[in-house]
Amino acid sequence: MTHKLIPALLASALLAATPSLALAQAAPAAATAQQGQATKVVLDASSRILNTLQTRKAEFNKDPGALRTYIDSELNRTFDRDYAARLVLGANARGASDADVKLFADAMADNLMQRYGSALLTIQGKPSFRAKSETALPNGRGMRVATELVRSGSESTPVEYLMRQVNGQWKIFDVNIEGISYVQTFRTQFDAPLRQKGIKQVAADLRAGSMQAGPAGNGK
Repeated sequence: MTHKLIPALLASALLAATPSLALAQAAPAAATAQQGQATKVVLDASSRILNTLQTRKAEFNKDPGALRTYIDSELNRTFDRDYAARLVLGANARGASDADVKLFADAMADNLMQRYGSALLTIQGKPSFRAKSETALPNGRGMRVATELVRSGSESTPVEYLMRQVNGQWKIFDVNIEGISYVQTFRTQFDAPLRQKGIKQVAADLRAGSMQAGPAGNGK
């Protein structure tokens, strides 16, 4: 997987789990009984989304608005963007209101999708996800689902999903792609601008496009 495809994979990875499991780490017996279900959810949803991107490719190429609507609807279902935003904000979230965190979370997601949404349509062949392992995170924080993205003619790409329970449902709060963490990448990128400008101004800059979110960027 070349570096230039990582943003596209990141965008697709954030869409790839449907929140529909009972609490897997509530007790040792429950964890054993539920083992593998989180992985099944990730694989099923990944297949659904990748298939949709392929079957509606012509439509999405002609109508970027339809692609954006589809991506946003999937993100709302699968990604715990507010919690992920708090992790990205780190110390900068101290004392921040829920409204400010949501403002930053939505601005960052919108900025990413504006830049990389169309790149989802450039993945060649018929990619699929293959399960590797499923393990509980320390301190009952949730579940780590390890997979590989398999594409014809290319080496497989490791993708890990970190998931937690939100109102009885599983949602993604971080994605590791080839060892690159969504949370850590953007925490490093946005730390200095957030300390200098504050959450509201950084969110406004993201909305205006004067600041860009991206693995290869520096927040400006």
